[in-house]
Amino acid sequence: MNACVTDAAGERWALPRPTAWRLEYTAGVPCDSFWLRCPWDGGNTTKPADWVEFSAEQGGARVFTGVVDECEVSLSRRGRLLEVSGRGMAARLLDNEALGQDYQTATQKDIIRDHVRPYGITVAPGAQLPAVAQFSVATGSSEWSVVYEFARYYGGVAPRFDREGRLVLSGWDDSRERVVDDSSPLIALVRRDRRYGVLSQVLTRDRWSGAVETVDNRDFAAQGGMARRIITMPAKSSYKAMRYSGQFQLDQSAAELERMELTVGEAFCVWPGDLVTVRRSGLDWNGRYRAVKVTVGMDEGGHWTRMELAPPGVTI
Repeated sequence: MNACVTDAAGERWALPRPTAWRLEYTAGVPCDSFWLRCPWDGGNTTKPADWVEFSAEQGGARVFTGVVDECEVSLSRRGRLLEVSGRGMAARLLDNEALGQDYQTATQKDIIRDHVRPYGITVAPGAQLPAVAQFSVATGSSEWSVVYEFARYYGGVAPRFDREGRLVLSGWDDSRERVVDDSSPLIALVRRDRRYGVLSQVLTRDRWSGAVETVDNRDFAAQGGMARRIITMPAKSSYKAMRYSGQFQLDQSAAELERMELTVGEAFCVWPGDLVTVRRSGLDWNGRYRAVKVTVGMDEGGHWTRMELAPPGVTI
């Protein structure tokens, strides 16, 4: 893997070839991240404290774009080493607070103009989100929460960033599918069922009319689950109803009910959002999943990819 950093003046600097690295990709929440270690002879004209952005390529293709959060130079028996870590471009939206305002009608163009482009972020093609009437930005919200609310609650799309650092506001591309079968170089497999946090019932109460809407997670209730939440609709419920809807809350609470974690001995074999079919002999959990988190790394054991899988229709 080849890695570069960019300073505040826009000048790019190639880093020495890493001796170990790790790239973590999420499906939008919370944020991609990176870490690498490489030799550092100290004779370079660039200073780590000046670095702002980071990028990495593998086989001539961009595999990560992000911001530098921390640099560390150490001296030991192994010589002088540099460690660099940071996050994906979502960090620009997470770290900046939005100006509170109300839109009579908020369009995709409005959100991108006011809450995305000011931070040097471009948008990948294919975004077609519907306009939202009476959209409100609360004071103190991060720019990321504004984008997430507009895209996820109203457009049904999980916003995320691609490997070139562009904001993606379109649905999943199900054309890519990875098969993990007996021929795959499997290193480890973990299956996890987590009941904590999963809701069995949500009551949505309208503050003004007193009407109550009840939605149930029948499958979880049949398994003995018993966890109810009561949500009172806010004053501006007409345009925040989706956010507070009981069904959305149920789906989101059940997002981590069923997870499988696979580690294979190859790099960059799957990306977040890809469909993964598990077909291993003697395995009780074969089936079709969606990759919601992928970590790719290289260390003394070689290259590897760890993928966290969830049911295909998982709410992120």
